[in-house]
Amino acid sequence: MDQCQNNTIQGFYIMGFTASGTATYLKFTGFLLMYVIALTGNMLIALLVCKAPQLHTPMYFFLSNLSIIDATYVSAILPKLLSLTLTDYREISFTGCITQLYFFVFCADAEICILICMAYDRYVAICSPLHYSMTMRKSVCAMMSGCSFVASVLNSLLLTLLTSTLSFCSSHNISHFFCEIRSLMLLASSETTSTEMVLFVEDICFIFFTFVIIMVSYVCIIYNVLKIPSSAGRLKTFSCCTSHLINVILFYAPIILLYIKPRPNDSKEEDPLVSLLYVAVVPTLNPFVYTLRNKEVIGVIVRITKIKSSR
Repeated sequence: MDQCQNNTIQGFYIMGFTASGTATYLKFTGFLLMYVIALTGNMLIALLVCKAPQLHTPMYFFLSNLSIIDATYVSAILPKLLSLTLTDYREISFTGCITQLYFFVFCADAEICILICMAYDRYVAICSPLHYSMTMRKSVCAMMSGCSFVASVLNSLLLTLLTSTLSFCSSHNISHFFCEIRSLMLLASSETTSTEMVLFVEDICFIFFTFVIIMVSYVCIIYNVLKIPSSAGRLKTFSCCTSHLINVILFYAPIILLYIKPRPNDSKEEDPLVSLLYVAVVPTLNPFVYTLRNKEVIGVIVRITKIKSSR
């Protein structure tokens, strides 16, 4: 095994989802709809936050960051999935695979970091409202966002470099619909202990601990909300957190199911389906989660629509 030469420059073969006949076109249509909705919806939110002065608040600043991450997320994964679904051309170059892995890890880590920033923003807004404007001033928000992206870049670079040094001699068939890190490690012919240790620490830090931090912040939020005398006041106060809480549950549930567990002996058939939830479904749903019940965003859209129609 130590003598094995790394011949991954010839690339990998992504197995994707098996389908034939009409099922192939149905899957392609579904993936295409998710990609179009996720890309346009998230970019629209980022554009609205940028253009509308009334949305220049910490909450919407972090929301625009999240939208840009989601748009990048689906653009790194879904185009290749659409191609292999429609054409059955499953080959991806080694460079292309490592690049896809880099953006996958970067976007996942960045989304987790921004979700923590949004949780802190909601915590300060509800638990310390008198100090909100000072605590969440622009410089602080910019620093929080910048640190989130820097941490994500460094962690993604580390995991990508470790994966790129592995040897893949026995098989190049990835039992997934993209270059997912665990699926690549299962194919490795060289020793993966160090990479597994780094991935384990990364899972604990970026997934488990961050989820606990967010849940603790919501315990504090709920505690303060329950102290509000009127039920209408409690409902109104907590409603500003529901979109973020829904997003956290949708994003973390499949990730915890996949990564906070021992490494499987072989690729699980259900893993690609679960991965599809946070790679495609969650970015597709986010624009609806943050706009359908958000009067400020809907108000901006209505005003822009009226201005354009009047012209």
